[in-house]
Amino acid sequence: MSAQTPTSEYLRNALAEAEADYVRANPESEAQFRKAEHSLPAGNTRSSLFYGPFPLTMARGEEASLWDLDGHKYLNFLSEFTSGIFGHSHPHIVAEMRAAIGDGLNLSSHTTGEANLAAAICDRFECFDKVRLTNSGTEANIMAMVTARVVTGRDKIVVFKGGYHGGPLTFVGGASVGNVPFDFLYGRYNDLEATLTTINPHAEDIAAIVIEPVLGAGGCIPGDRAFLTGLQQWCHTKGALLIVDEVQTARHHAGGLQPVLGLKADLTTMGKFIGGCMPIGVFGGRADIMMRFDPRHPNTLAHAGTFNNNVMTMRAGLAGLTQVYTPDEAERLTALGDDFRNRLNTIAEVCGAPVHVTGVGSIMNIHTQSGPITFAEQVAQENKELKDLLFFEFLAHGIYYAKRGLVALNVCHTQVDLDRFADTFKRILTKHAPLWRELEGQAA
Repeated sequence: MSAQTPTSEYLRNALAEAEADYVRANPESEAQFRKAEHSLPAGNTRSSLFYGPFPLTMARGEEASLWDLDGHKYLNFLSEFTSGIFGHSHPHIVAEMRAAIGDGLNLSSHTTGEANLAAAICDRFECFDKVRLTNSGTEANIMAMVTARVVTGRDKIVVFKGGYHGGPLTFVGGASVGNVPFDFLYGRYNDLEATLTTINPHAEDIAAIVIEPVLGAGGCIPGDRAFLTGLQQWCHTKGALLIVDEVQTARHHAGGLQPVLGLKADLTTMGKFIGGCMPIGVFGGRADIMMRFDPRHPNTLAHAGTFNNNVMTMRAGLAGLTQVYTPDEAERLTALGDDFRNRLNTIAEVCGAPVHVTGVGSIMNIHTQSGPITFAEQVAQENKELKDLLFFEFLAHGIYYAKRGLVALNVCHTQVDLDRFADTFKRILTKHAPLWRELEGQAA
């Protein structure tokens, strides 16, 4: 079924009814939104969290559940856009954060915490010889690009349409006007031939290729192994650096996706769960590159940041990485997610719905088109009204995920939770069987 299937009166009416039910059910969230509008543009300070007619305001969370201002309880399948892998307030992490507060915040110096966390990161992920810590994945990606430009003496950075490396490094739907002013070249994700055709004429000017093993914000589209290793080989041949953004995918398997895909980047960036749900970013890689940040050496690169080694993140991150999300737990959650995604796709196929779920492991995206989905431009053609309908119907059943379709598991999710999601998915798709028949007829 085409991703450009025309809409229908049935779909418009169903969506209008679902939105009206949502408004009636959430007066406190609407009131809070109106209040927030007075001091925040659209009542919002994180663009990804806004949706119309107004977003829910959550009041508290516990394990895998959320409660909004109107008292509704939801299973949280958004998991803070993948960074909330520990659920809400995991006891091991809370204990470390309390201990950090007790020992004093902002110690204005080196601490044991940064060394302990850095050692644990390097031990866990073979892509790192040495690392630097930042406050976000966005900062980590900017620093990795800056480093590549300095080390190579070149200016151009290759990125991919559909990619996302932070707020000012957004390429979903094309380059954002708010992006940092680097000299970018744009490849086509999962199309090695087209990408090389674009970049080969500029080979001597390219400092780095920056790639996600899975397009995250671009729709959880897995990278083809031959495509990714082909880019790696090109970098090695042409003297450019390969930067692999594993801010999201580091959670997959015991050591991220690079070992699974046959990759070992010159520089890697991470974030999200590495800080135990506290703000963090990590960039690092080859020792010879990272030694450029040693202030004892000539031509050193400066990298400062008041909260790079803040004591709460250092303690929470170490507990999360070594006590909670251990290598065994990472393998368990990855396998659980793969099975769950396959289960959802089977349900969609049996129901005859133009719905497909992409992803790897515990991160996935619901699309309103039939599969396979391998290119970013396919996502841009989806039926938005249908995607909105699914979102509001899931909310009415007490299940919360991103309106764009992102679903992320966390360690607190049980098989009962996954069964509830799958059963709700089947119930919604079965309810709208007349729509699938209508759209199928239009497509024919």
